[in-house]
Parts: sequence; structure tokens; C-alpha cells
Amino acid sequence: MKINLSKKQKKIVCATVAAWGFTFIITGTSLGLSKAPKAKNDINLRIVEKREASSKSNEIKPKDMSSEIDKPISVDIKDYLENPDDIDPKILRSLKLDTSAIKINEAGTYTYTITYKKKKFSATYVIKEKELPNITMTLKSLNLQVGSSLSTDVQTYVNEKLDDEVKKNTKIDLSAVNTSQSGNYQYSITYKGKLYTGTITIYQPNKTTKQESSITPKKTDEEKE
Repeated sequence: MKINLSKKQKKIVCATVAAWGFTFIITGTSLGLSKAPKAKNDINLRIVEKREASSKSNEIKPKDMSSEIDKPISVDIKDYLENPDDIDPKILRSLKLDTSAIKINEAGTYTYTITYKKKKFSATYVIKEKELPNITMTLKSLNLQVGSSLSTDVQTYVNEKLDDEVKKNTKIDLSAVNTSQSGNYQYSITYKGKLYTGTITIYQPNKTTKQESSITPKKTDEEKE
């Protein structure tokens, strides 16, 4: 159906269409401008993150470790690295620590490993003896009969009272003592690298037989009368 408009009506319609078109243009431009900074910020953020990640060396540097005997050891991978802050968190999470060769109840030097992408990095782990008290020992001079047995208790030979930890770490040497033969013998005790010596005397007991003790002297003729 054809609509006949007057010149005045045509002008009104054209003006309205033009106004709407201008409004759409302005709105579209504003929306475009409002989105542009956000995209730029996203790009900047990604660049900064990439720079921070690339600034880490990601070099695996295991360090030598030590702890006292019978103490539990750490299971945190960061404790075994010289540069944990210089390694990307993703790489840190993928590292595998192996301390299975370490015997925490036996003093010695052991090796542990860190594995990353099938490549192994190793370092040493020292289990140290407990720090023992500093004491000075004075040894006894003992007298034993021939055939006596020698005690293996270190306290038997030391004047000072020793606790169990000190006894455990004290070595006694009785190899020079011959209990089957009388004489003076030297024995030694070692504690914290210091050597102490003492003397054990093995003696032969006096022999007195029952026969000798039961002999009665004979009476003389005078005594009989």
C-alpha cells in the first residue's frame, strides 16, 4: 500500500531517521572506546606475567644437608634447594625428592636425589652423632682373683656416674688382661676421642687345705704321763 506524505511530513521523517542514526553512531563509538582500555590492560598484564616468569632461572640446585641422629628429616622440597625462590612454582610442584637411602638412626654420609623430567640432581645428607656431654673420667684400679670373669659394663671401671647415652658411646678395651695368670694388666676406655687407662691386678689366692687345718700335734711322753 502506498502512503502519500506531504513535504512537511517527509521532512519530519527524514529528521527522525537522521537523529536515530546519529544516536546509534555515538553509542557505538562510546562502546568501542570503553572496551579498548580493557583489552590493553589485559595485554599489559599478560606481558608483565610473562616477564616475571622469564626472569626466574629455574636452575635446580640441591644443597648439602645435615641433621642429628634419630631426628626426622624434612619432606619439603624447598628445604633441599639453594634457590627455591628462583624456580617457577609449576616446576617446583613437578620436582620429586628421594631420601630413601638416608638412615636417620645411623650416623654417616648419604646421598639424596631430586628428579625433574627424568634428569636427576644429587647432594649429600649427613646424619651426625648426638652432641655428648663433656666429662673427665677417672678409672679404677681393680684386683681380681685368677679365673675371674671381666665385666663388660663400663661403669664397673669408672669412678664417675655415667648415664646411658655416655655408656653407649664409650668403648672399653680389655684385650690385654689375662685372667688366667696372675700379674698387673692395663686396660683402656675411650670417650669422645680421649683415651683413659687403668690397671687390673690378677692375683693367686692363698691355698689352705682342709687337711692342713685338721692336723693336731702329737703329745710327748711327758704329756701322756
